[in-house]
Parts: sequence; structure tokens; C-alpha cells
Amino acid sequence: MSAEHHFTLYSTVRGPNGWKVAMVLEELGLSYQTIYLDFSKDEHHSPEYLKYNPNGRIPTLIDHKNGDFAIWESDAILVYLAEKYDPEGKFSVKDFEGRMQQLQWLFFQASGQGPYYGQAAHFLRYHSEHIPSAIERYQKEVLRVLGVLDGVLSKREWLVGDKCTIADLSFVSWNVSATMFLLKDYPGFDLAKDFPSTYRQVQSSRYAGLPLTEPSRWHASMLAREKVAKVLATQFKMLNI
Repeated sequence: MSAEHHFTLYSTVRGPNGWKVAMVLEELGLSYQTIYLDFSKDEHHSPEYLKYNPNGRIPTLIDHKNGDFAIWESDAILVYLAEKYDPEGKFSVKDFEGRMQQLQWLFFQASGQGPYYGQAAHFLRYHSEHIPSAIERYQKEVLRVLGVLDGVLSKREWLVGDKCTIADLSFVSWNVSATMFLLKDYPGFDLAKDFPSTYRQVQSSRYAGLPLTEPSRWHASMLAREKVAKVLATQFKMLNI
């Protein structure tokens, strides 16, 4: 494995979880190369990959400047990067109570947003048969998670403290999926009306030509960040969006 870069990130083109790790690596100015696994070829179950990630999922991060230390699970990776490579707290909080709140939101993302958004995507786009009750169940969970975020963000600008942290960035890639695909045809759904503290539908000049509306405030602030926009542009290009 080449050590020309500080990190090797194992990811996949379609899944959101690897892309949020790339966003944090970019924001921290850390060099990395990405290896995109082809799930259709079962590359995520190869012995070469399983030696790093026995769960056979993405993402996995290899730190070449720390003895090729391997860590998997996207939010665990974000915590690792914050603890080891963000000593000044540019994208993380350092006081004990703040760190616990940061973990709280990362756990909510991992247990609430990721699985339910993922199941919504599965039944909407990939399942072998159309099951309306399953689609409705998971779309409603997407709405519920957005409601939790919107309620909190109606009272503060960021999830933890007074700045954008890994807690906020952990939600970006899946929320992009929600605005573009997961709730696109949900009956009666009005993004701006239902979640005014999180979203406002306005066409973004930064994403000219792309089928993406720019949410206001919290989500828009992150989409407008140069490094986040760079990562999303890379993904959209690879997906031919």
C-alpha cells in the first residue's frame, strides 16, 4: 500500500458514508487517496479488505503515519480524526461536556439518520419488489429525523457550541440524498414549510446545472464550504449527475 499520502480511504461511489469522511479530511487539510470498492464485484468481502474491516462495509481509513492504523465505521473515523489531528478544535469541541454532546449527535446520526435513510433508499431504488408500506415507513423516519434536527436548529446555529463541527458534518451527505431522492415524491411534502430552520428551496449558483436545491442556514452553510462543495462535486461527477 502506497504511503505517498497520509491516509488511504476505502469508500464507494454511491454510499454517503465515505464521502463525509472525505469532507472532514479535506477540511483538516490532510492528504489522502481514495480506493473505491465495487460492491457489484464483492470487493468489500475480499480477504485483502476484510483484514482492515472485518465487517465488510465502508468506509475504512488507514493512517500511514500511525503505523498503518486502521479504523472503520464513519463516525468513529471522524472522532479519530478530531482527537488526533484537530488539536486546535477547528472542527471539534474539546471541553468534556461539549465532547459528550458531540458524541451524542454522532450516535444519533449513526443510529437514527444513517440506517433509516439507508432503508428508505433501499426500498425506493433497489429492492426487487415495490412495497409501499416499507417505503412509507422509512420515508416517515426520514421526516422524523429531520424534525429532530429542525427543532434543535430553530434555537441554535450549530448542533454543538458555536461553530461547525464533525457532529454537523456527519449529517451532510445523507441529507443531500434526502433532498435529491428520498423525499422527492412524498405526498404533500414541502421542504421549506416543514423544516424552515434546516431547509429553504433556492437554486444554488454553486451547483448550477445539478438537480440540487440549496437549503438555508445550517445545511446551506455546510454546502457552501469550499471543501464540502469540492467533495460533493467529485461524487456528482462520478455518478454522472
